[in-house]
Amino acid sequence: MRILGIDPGLASLGWGIIDVACQARDKLSPVDYGVIATTPRQALPERLFDIYSGITRILDEYKPDSIAFEELFFNRNVTTAFTVGAARGAALVAAAGRLSGRLYEYTPLQIKQAVTGNGRCDKHQVQFMVRALLRLREIPKPDDAADGLAAAITHAHCLGQEEQFRIK
Repeated sequence: MRILGIDPGLASLGWGIIDVACQARDKLSPVDYGVIATTPRQALPERLFDIYSGITRILDEYKPDSIAFEELFFNRNVTTAFTVGAARGAALVAAAGRLSGRLYEYTPLQIKQAVTGNGRCDKHQVQFMVRALLRLREIPKPDDAADGLAAAITHAHCLGQEEQFRIK
């Protein structure tokens, strides 16, 4: 099974793809990872289109079986929440066109818990464990790409129970 993990962002949307062995869900193999970057010099519609187009290219190239999104969490900056929500929406529209019904979401706490065993850990601990779980030589850079891989790892750990995390 191939899983695409997405960490939504407007300036930098992180993504990571892993393969999961059917017989052993703990056998994870990294496929690729990166970011879709936009700049503040671009108009918002252009930035959203770049995200949509980037996700579409990733789907065409890697053909994932399911997609795991990190759920948005903001407690202060409403403006940032709206723009990141728009970026997440652009990625969701691209994904829904190909994999409707196989889209899942996990909270940041659930992702931290699944990857490190501690839902209150810091970003560095998540990055370290992503490197360890995928047997990578280095921590994936930039940070958003590591977060995309962490979302994919979380979904792999939830296989068999994933229905409760389906985006409805």
